[in-house]
Amino acid sequence: MTDEGSHTKKSSAGSSQAAAHAYTATRSVARKLALQALYRWQLNDAPWQDLVQEFGEAEDMPRADRQYFRELVEGVWGARQALDTRLAEMMDRTPEQLDPVEHAALLIGLYELTSRPEVPYRVSINEAVGLTKRFGGTDGHKFVNAVLDRAARALRPHEH
Repeated sequence: MTDEGSHTKKSSAGSSQAAAHAYTATRSVARKLALQALYRWQLNDAPWQDLVQEFGEAEDMPRADRQYFRELVEGVWGARQALDTRLAEMMDRTPEQLDPVEHAALLIGLYELTSRPEVPYRVSINEAVGLTKRFGGTDGHKFVNAVLDRAARALRPHEH
């Protein structure tokens, strides 16, 4: 009887871990697609709805949290001026001087830090750094890490 009980606990713990991993993975794909959409937006301005529609047909979308993707794109699009103003206060250059990949990663990370309190600050930073390592310039991830760490200290001192 004890063995069955412990087996049940392991199964339910394992399935909840698998569910948490799947949730995290779909959010990561949503961030990747949002980065690509925001990159495109910087090069060719468009309403957020067009970006959501265009990237909603992306090959990776079935593996993404579609709603979170939409919230990121819409949220960053709507708050871009405020986000850029805040970024400018934390950097040694203007947002316009940033590489578009780094800029998109910073916008997503800062949006999560300011508007998505349920996302731990470390997750926001790690995801932005990972995207910049994957799609950005050689050392762009170091810059993104430094800026978002500075932002997290200012915006979420209780978590830091």
